[in-house]
Amino acid sequence: MKKAPVSGFPPAPAPRRVGWGTSRDESRDCRDQIGSRSTAPNYNARMSETVDTAPPAATIPGHERWRRPLEIGFWVALTTVNGFANSATVLMDVRKLGLDFADWEPAVWEWSSGLMMLALVPALIWFTRRFPLHWDTWRRLLGLHLLGSVVFSIIHVVGMVALRKLVYSSQGFGYDFGDWPAELLYEYLKDIRSYASMVAIIEVYRFVRRRQQGEAALLGRPDEGEPVDPVDRPDRFLVRKLGRDFLIAAEDIEWLQAAGNYVNLRVRGHDYPLRSTLAGIEGRLDPGRFVRVHRSYIVNLDRLASIEPLDSGDARLHLHDGGVLPCSRTHRESLRSRFGAE
Repeated sequence: MKKAPVSGFPPAPAPRRVGWGTSRDESRDCRDQIGSRSTAPNYNARMSETVDTAPPAATIPGHERWRRPLEIGFWVALTTVNGFANSATVLMDVRKLGLDFADWEPAVWEWSSGLMMLALVPALIWFTRRFPLHWDTWRRLLGLHLLGSVVFSIIHVVGMVALRKLVYSSQGFGYDFGDWPAELLYEYLKDIRSYASMVAIIEVYRFVRRRQQGEAALLGRPDEGEPVDPVDRPDRFLVRKLGRDFLIAAEDIEWLQAAGNYVNLRVRGHDYPLRSTLAGIEGRLDPGRFVRVHRSYIVNLDRLASIEPLDSGDARLHLHDGGVLPCSRTHRESLRSRFGAE
């Protein structure tokens, strides 16, 4: 039975549309029953003259198309570079110290650790989206992330030991991890640094993304006098993008999606994150236009083309731009009643 050094990871057909509201004309007729809506925005006379009324079109539309492959490629490349570099340095240490290990063993130690770290990236991305660390939240969420780092380390260690046992067994050897409590503590002291580094990479990347794509904000009250736009139910939102301010009309929002401490406003193919909860912003939107259709989505009825019922009781919402949103069964009936469907 061989006892190997334990290595950590350095910081590192189209859907068939059936049922009620299946055509644009029908859905438009149904929405007309709700009441007519003015399309002219009520511009706030107190806004600075430097504020534009619409954000500029994206200058690099291909970037979004390649964003997900590039994100995956980054983590794969980081794992690959670390795997080769760490395997080489550990092998040199083994030879320098004259330890009785085969040349393939350092590669197994390092790659088993790296692959488990790579497998944990999606879970870490989800966790940081659900509990994002920002300047105003890190004190409140620090304990939760410390607990998350413990779970992260345990899964990492158990997974890499299982991989090592599998490889060693295929070579006719056994793998001994050693004293589990002591080794788990040793691994955690390294894994917490890896966890912190990975969270930092994710949060910095998201910060840069928000700055690039623009971040939405609610219009506040003017220093003097009464606001022209209603503050409690805004007609427009302010978008800050690359040092410039733009206004977007509430009626131009296609749908809203919850994303942790943010709500993404979908406007003309672009997502603008707004620092709010979905429930918080729902009460400030026009209920005659915006409807909650899922625990994570609110849709603009003017953008709705058709509704596709599902056997599960849920539904798919098809938008005029070809987008598809989920509709849970709890919200489906209220949506049906809005259109007067039986």
